[in-house]
Amino acid sequence: MKKTGIMGGTFNPIHNGHLALARKAREQFALDEILFIPCGEPYMKAAQKIPSGQIRAEMTALAIREEAGFSLSTIEIDHPGNTYTYETLERLKQETPDTEFYFILGADNLFQIPKWAKPERIFANCRLLAAVRDDKTVADMEAQIKYLEQTSQAVIFLLKTECMDISSSEIRRKVADGVSIEADVPASVRAYIEEKGLYL
Repeated sequence: MKKTGIMGGTFNPIHNGHLALARKAREQFALDEILFIPCGEPYMKAAQKIPSGQIRAEMTALAIREEAGFSLSTIEIDHPGNTYTYETLERLKQETPDTEFYFILGADNLFQIPKWAKPERIFANCRLLAAVRDDKTVADMEAQIKYLEQTSQAVIFLLKTECMDISSSEIRRKVADGVSIEADVPASVRAYIEEKGLYL
């Protein structure tokens, strides 16, 4: 059975932390590929002004174009209206029933996922790979994993990664303040942001 990792997110913009996390997940769990899925209209960020799905997809495509085993899916961007992770997973599973999906997420989302739309349908269609980051410790993560596995049908593995202090919001702030983002994003993404005048 094919093993596919899913990197979902707003990717506003995609950055080196996303890429490093995807590489580590592929290596640690012997995944055949990593599918990057920029969200369409994120219902949990409705109040924020977010660049179009096409712009975020183009940045993602630039970031992963030289990465073997990385590919882009516009399944959510092409979907009208709000997009939900459980619906995306169910559609992917229906289209490729011979694939085992591994949904990659950070510590913040591991603690937020019970508040997502229909989390039980997420757990039914993928395994979760949770990365330690932000202010969460390994002990915090293990406790949350144990809680979710005991209270739902979730199958969750801890993803061992080096913490990278990069966030999309910080990158946007740097661009607005005229601070270099050379160390934060691939050169192709930086050039795209400059060309389009994003985040000024």
